Amino acid sequence: MNNMPKVKIGIVAVSRDCFPESLSVNRRKALVAAYAAKYGMDDIYECPVCIVESEIHMLQAVEDLKKAGCNALCVYLGNFGPEIAETLLVKHFDGPAMLCAAAEESQNDLMDGRGDAYCGVLNASYNLKLRNLKAYIPEYPVGTADECADMIKEFVPIARAIVALHNLKIISFGPRPLNFLACNAPIKQLYNLGVEIEENSELDLFEAFNKHEGDERIPAIVAEMEAELGAGNKRPEVLAKLAQYELTLLDWVEAHKGSREYVAIAGKCWPAFQTQFKFVPCYVNSRLTAKGIPVSCEVDIYGALSEFIGTVVSEDIVTLLDINNSVPADMYKEAIEGKFPYTHKDTFMGFHCGNTASTKLAFCEMKYQKIMARNLPIECTNGTLEGDIAPGKITFFRLQSTADAQIRAYIAEGEVLDVRTKSFGAIGVFAIPEMGRFYRHVLVERNYPHHGAVAFGHFGKALFEVFKYLGVEEVKFNQPKGMLYPTENPFA
Repeated sequence: MNNMPKVKIGIVAVSRDCFPESLSVNRRKALVAAYAAKYGMDDIYECPVCIVESEIHMLQAVEDLKKAGCNALCVYLGNFGPEIAETLLVKHFDGPAMLCAAAEESQNDLMDGRGDAYCGVLNASYNLKLRNLKAYIPEYPVGTADECADMIKEFVPIARAIVALHNLKIISFGPRPLNFLACNAPIKQLYNLGVEIEENSELDLFEAFNKHEGDERIPAIVAEMEAELGAGNKRPEVLAKLAQYELTLLDWVEAHKGSREYVAIAGKCWPAFQTQFKFVPCYVNSRLTAKGIPVSCEVDIYGALSEFIGTVVSEDIVTLLDINNSVPADMYKEAIEGKFPYTHKDTFMGFHCGNTASTKLAFCEMKYQKIMARNLPIECTNGTLEGDIAPGKITFFRLQSTADAQIRAYIAEGEVLDVRTKSFGAIGVFAIPEMGRFYRHVLVERNYPHHGAVAFGHFGKALFEVFKYLGVEEVKFNQPKGMLYPTENPFA
């Protein structure tokens, strides 16, 4: 996938001048060797310039990291560490940073071979706070070379997300549909997160689309679509228009990136879209998302942001779905009860009109938008990619600004069940442990909109750390039984 950065983490060892420098040197070498043996050297760079003991060493290390093309930093405490220089290293590097430390190796070497990095992490964390600096500190940040190598590997998707967000522009085409205030949130928090936004009128989009009529590239895109859809190509008459629209968006992205490297789109899809463009954009949205350019529906700006974060963390395709409808009792009894370890209230259906990439569907067909076609001619609503979402692990999540511009998030891991939905759209039967309580005491209680981003796999740990690094103070999750939500009735 494109539209995301490649992370290169510079590993810099630090040393307190009253401790043997050799401790940090040798422990850094052991750490790098352990990482290389397990994961290769593509993600990391060993800073050989110096062991950082002073501010001068710190500046030398930063210069070396920049020359080496590092965009993320690991401060490695081989011993107690210099609390000023090591935290100034985080400040002057100006990129995502983590901190981890060396465990003592043997009871037979606790005289000159004791590093006290366990103690040093405490002083480092205190000094980071004094300077209002952010750094990722693993759950247990002190370990052997192998353990610290694993910590750094876990930092890779977190660092990738932070680098990407600081170079992201969201392009929106609005305004948001009437009676759709759920997707309307203040954009102030985007700027706080380091994200740029370009808001456009759907009239601007329509003008650009019309200028692409007869584009010589359209036949090649149509051929791609035909190959992708195969026997599911049930609306061949609309493919040329969809290809024209896809080229419109791709050209817009290239022309409007500006100073940013990465892009996500919050697109318009109704109510006037169908009558003017004469199709719906769902399939094109799915194709761009599959290329690594997430496109949210219904001008959902924070939905696009959430999708982009999920794409960068998972390095995989994501989708955006409505937390849509309950599973009928007879379907639960017939297809779920006794076959899966979930109660009826743990299940629901995630749905959208047809924006999920074909590779994430168990089967798919090009169809028309059934809901819109209740009020419009069917031929105006062609363009949905419909089918059941493939079964497997998922993470449902969202980063959202509240009406008063506070930022909050939720994360819940679960799965798509291998159960036929017997419905329309891009849809799946989802199961999340304790979903009923999570639905009431997080989604409803905290006023989240009905759209949620879906990553295909369990990525809750990395997403949680990304949100923490971004300064999101409230990150909710589906709490297990016996762990009450603040608003949950203990007598219920």
